[in-house]
Amino acid sequence: MNNRTKVFLLAITLLNSSATTERADVVLGTVVIDAGHGGKDPGTRGVFMREKDVALKIALKVGGLIEKNLPGVKVIYTRKDDRYIALDQRAAIANKNKADLFICIHANAVSKEEINGTETYVMGLHKSEGNLDVAKRENAVILLDDNYQERYEGFDPNSPESYILFSIAQSAFQESSLKFADKVESEFKARVGRRSHGVKQAGFWVLWRTAMPSVLIEVGFLTNQKEEKFLSDESGQNQIASGIYRAFKEYKTQVESIN
Repeated sequence: MNNRTKVFLLAITLLNSSATTERADVVLGTVVIDAGHGGKDPGTRGVFMREKDVALKIALKVGGLIEKNLPGVKVIYTRKDDRYIALDQRAAIANKNKADLFICIHANAVSKEEINGTETYVMGLHKSEGNLDVAKRENAVILLDDNYQERYEGFDPNSPESYILFSIAQSAFQESSLKFADKVESEFKARVGRRSHGVKQAGFWVLWRTAMPSVLIEVGFLTNQKEEKFLSDESGQNQIASGIYRAFKEYKTQVESIN
């Protein structure tokens, strides 16, 4: 069986499992917060900040706010310190704990230093080369894993064909993911005062493999000196974390009131 066939069959399996897993009586009781990168994988870099450090600090703050203000919600972290967690392990943590929402936190980078702002991704077929570039960068971490060809069922983060096959498995949770993503970006723009690039879709492996509403949040560009300074400061981290928390609280209220 070739790699393309493996990815195709995996896509069909995930699509079917997603369709049968979503419940009508949703109670948002468990959230998994995933701090991107870690350990041997620093992620992108600014002048003095590393993505893995920014992501962890904000992830812990988001989780802390939820634990303090919404004690009925169980918060699970994929990592709470500087360690490497493979993408398949991150998705497995969310699926094993039957999470109701998966929040993945990252920081961005581009070649043009003047670009700044936030953007939140949901699983989908990329609609621009920029979205694809972000997905390729975040997915490339699988190349650090032993036997990655087998572990990721033949998925190649640098192959356009792999991303085309993602379109077969448009998540059954995409609508819910989009609702939460929109709330995150609205908070960043209206309450935190950040420039929002909006909600986007792209083929992120970790979102593809999670069987629940899932988003990947790019909290800012470390390649922009002003934004790097904002994200390195505890006040800036608190503002970003508060925005995500408020979006979570509003989303939880909306989801549970519908059911």
